[in-house]
Amino acid sequence: MPLGNYTSQFFANVYLNELDYFVKHELKAKYYIRYVDDFVILHKNKRILEDYKEKINIYLKENLKIELHSQKSKISTLKTGIIFLGYKIFSCFKLVKKKNKLRFEKKFMKKIEEYKEGLVDYENLIAMLRGWCGYSMWANSYKYRRKLAKILEKAEK
Repeated sequence: MPLGNYTSQFFANVYLNELDYFVKHELKAKYYIRYVDDFVILHKNKRILEDYKEKINIYLKENLKIELHSQKSKISTLKTGIIFLGYKIFSCFKLVKKKNKLRFEKKFMKKIEEYKEGLVDYENLIAMLRGWCGYSMWANSYKYRRKLAKILEKAEK
């Protein structure tokens, strides 16, 4: 089932409810955030985080028959930023992941070309940009969104 599907999100939340209980009540992690299958635990002590990671992986394997993604499960500092829900989050600001920006920009430029060829109407371009702005507005992306709006303005002429 595609992860974007609402039922898959619902079932992921139901299935991982046991993980929430384990992390909050067994490990006693104070700063735990989960959205569907992404989660973050914040703590000042790296050794404690390493211990949490090991215990969580054991718990997931034994009780839920799943495991942490080996490349995506990292312990990092807020100074270097943490990846969560498509953003790179630092202590005082948040950025959209570079990969997400590049992917969107490529699709957007393709849509503009299709618009110039008469294959796509202007409302389609506006809807695409609005969707992106709705997502990226939660990050420090004002200048980037302005840049995209100017690209759209040029395409309209």
